[in-house]
Amino acid sequence: MILQRLQLLTTLVMSSLAAAAGTQPQGEGAPTGLLSDVVFTEYSPLSGAAEVTLRLMSPLNALRVRRALQHSGNAVRDQSIDLTREKFAVYVPTQAPPGGYSLLVFVPPWREATVPRQWLATLERHGVIYVSAANSGNDADVLDRREPLALLAEANLSHRYPVNPARIYVGGFSGGSRVALRLALGFPDLFSGVFLDAGSDPIGSAAIPLPPADLFRRFQEATRLVYVSGGHDDFHLQQDKESQQSLEGWCVLDLVTEDAAWTAHEAVDARAFNRVLDAFEHRKAPQSNQLQKCREHVATELSSQLQRAEELVAGGKSADAVAAVRKIDARYGGLAAPRSIELAEKAGAE
Repeated sequence: MILQRLQLLTTLVMSSLAAAAGTQPQGEGAPTGLLSDVVFTEYSPLSGAAEVTLRLMSPLNALRVRRALQHSGNAVRDQSIDLTREKFAVYVPTQAPPGGYSLLVFVPPWREATVPRQWLATLERHGVIYVSAANSGNDADVLDRREPLALLAEANLSHRYPVNPARIYVGGFSGGSRVALRLALGFPDLFSGVFLDAGSDPIGSAAIPLPPADLFRRFQEATRLVYVSGGHDDFHLQQDKESQQSLEGWCVLDLVTEDAAWTAHEAVDARAFNRVLDAFEHRKAPQSNQLQKCREHVATELSSQLQRAEELVAGGKSADAVAAVRKIDARYGGLAAPRSIELAEKAGAE
């Protein structure tokens, strides 16, 4: 305990000195240390409405949104966030590792933009930049705020600092952890790992639809999921089991569970957080044979359900066909498109 406190105190002193001196690892305006009320200025195509809708909504729901906007006559805003009004908390280690910084984008359940103090020494030791947005808690809109804020944080820090693109992670605590899972699933070309701290869900549902097939293949092949819940947090431990079973059924096999014994529903301590970062740094690819067999099983099930919906359309059973397509859309999301959209239109779905 004394050693941990000394490490934390040393980190805080180094951070303060670095910030005061304006240490700049990549050009001007890139200080290190603990930074508060940071304002970003750059937008990313990935945080735009079209990309967020494509990746984070099911095809039928995305189509409904587009049609509703067209009928209303309202213009679609490309970016839902006004960065001039947003503040972020950032921690940047004093020295960039030889291969570049890692980056952890953290989605909180609370409104404040904070960096957990117990994580500072661990972030410093692993060379991980941390960022979290203000007003991105559980009371904020997921699609219009929490997810775009996380994407914009990544874009700005990757531009300001030498960040290794292969070591960009997303994480969260409680409700924020569930948002992090959605982001990792929809943006596997951006995030190579997700830190799920006391909050997780099954995927392949109306709440967490699957992205387009090419993105989902990358998620299966290149994303590591690290689960941590307190040893006394029975509810979220059970959620983790259900989430992992769902992911394995969808051929997502790189799952890691870390222990946080003697804790309840609270952000993990320094030791558990250190194991999370270790897990990201020591990854292994899933066995190709196991992954291929699992994918073939999913593809066979999807083909069978689409064929059944096609038969209902051909038989003039429009109501039954619409119900079948909506069920397919909720479960298979982007994996079923564009055929699910075509069937919905044939069946006369609104």
